[in-house]
Amino acid sequence: MTENVRKILSDSKAARWTALLIVSFTMFAGYYLADVMAPLQGLVQNQLSWSATEYGFFTSAYGWFNVFLFLLIIGGIILDKFGIRVTGIGAALIMVAGTSLKYYAISTSSLDGIDVTLPILGTWKAQVMLAALGYAIFGVGVEITGITASKAIVKWFKGREMALAMGMQLSVARLGTALALSTSLPIARMSGHVSTPLLFCLIMLCIGVLAFSVYAMMDRKLDASIVAARAQSDDQTPEDEKFKLSDIFNILGNRGWWYIALLCVLFYSAVFPFLKYATDLMIQKFGVNANWAGSLPGLLPFGTIFFTPLFGGIYDKIGKGATIMIIGATIITAVHLLFAVPLLNHWSIAIVLMMLLGIGFSLVPSAMWPSVPKIIPDRQLGTAFSLIFWVQNWGLMGVPALIGWVLDKYCITGTKIVDGQPVHTYNYTIPMLIFMSFGLLAIGLGFLLKLEDKKKGYGLQLPNIKKAPTENAQA
Repeated sequence: MTENVRKILSDSKAARWTALLIVSFTMFAGYYLADVMAPLQGLVQNQLSWSATEYGFFTSAYGWFNVFLFLLIIGGIILDKFGIRVTGIGAALIMVAGTSLKYYAISTSSLDGIDVTLPILGTWKAQVMLAALGYAIFGVGVEITGITASKAIVKWFKGREMALAMGMQLSVARLGTALALSTSLPIARMSGHVSTPLLFCLIMLCIGVLAFSVYAMMDRKLDASIVAARAQSDDQTPEDEKFKLSDIFNILGNRGWWYIALLCVLFYSAVFPFLKYATDLMIQKFGVNANWAGSLPGLLPFGTIFFTPLFGGIYDKIGKGATIMIIGATIITAVHLLFAVPLLNHWSIAIVLMMLLGIGFSLVPSAMWPSVPKIIPDRQLGTAFSLIFWVQNWGLMGVPALIGWVLDKYCITGTKIVDGQPVHTYNYTIPMLIFMSFGLLAIGLGFLLKLEDKKKGYGLQLPNIKKAPTENAQA
């Protein structure tokens, strides 16, 4: 049996880490685009004459189709039905299509002065609406790519360094976020137009499609090696049961899954929407120069590049997954509370808080995503991940719009002249308290998850790496 195990492609360290690297690059490109507009809020309001409410409406579009048209859930079902290769390439192409539309809307002047009225959504500038539509299409692609990447990692790394691999993939993706936050504003200022960073993103995403095509060939070889190994060993173990639509109800009936899903939406709602406004926060509260204000929020994803794999490796070796999530949520809560304190307004404090936020941002995902395969069977993983992402998208859709509305309604403190144009100044205390409340709720869910694990024996507190006797003999 030892010889047969060696013939499975994923048993090769070089092969599985190469597969991880390829998938991670596609996610890197997607994450760069997801946050490329975050540092450009002030420039968008200046060059395109958008209000904070319009900017919040645009950023909220990320989850429109995922949430209301259930496209993310459909994507998860397609993933479980048709596999990683078909789903991954299709999702990458959707990212390219959405980014193309978004770039067109931001770069063209032909939409100036045109308003669009739609049912429910109301009346908005045509440019805002078209950019939001492109962002919504991109949101479908990047979220489905994310669940595809997660299932691919489970396929290649289950029983091995799964949390470390997920942490590495998140690190590469967060590098995209970090570069978006730290480079998009300088690129836009040097080129003279806010759309230039989007063009750079579009080129990267096209390369990402090609990268995932290479992964698809490796995935096909992995499947072939598994079939060959089973045939050579005369393994009569039945194949895993195929996914059925009724499995959705099994997932939704799992209390542990719900605790992870709700913890996920609260945790990410306390971080990603914060990043949409963090650059402006650095300028408004901490007096940071606009040319490098995006570099401070960029410290957060840079911190995760190192810490997420580190904490994932700890989870692989010693366990304590639920405890790691609770600690991370506690750090997030404390940081947002300190951001809300009016007297703490020196730029050095902002640096320290962003570094702490990066640690908290690393702790929760390093344990949360590798815990899902311990609760959900492999055949249901794509749908389970997609349902979690669907719940998460409610937060990613609603919270930016909420914060934009709160800023315009309650937080305007005056106006200032930027590049010859008057723009509002804001007090960010109320938004920071909103983010803090999400962290508090996430802490409570972490404790509930820990209790559920103790009842059901999922093994969330146990190590991920399992060494079979044959593996010990090889070592």
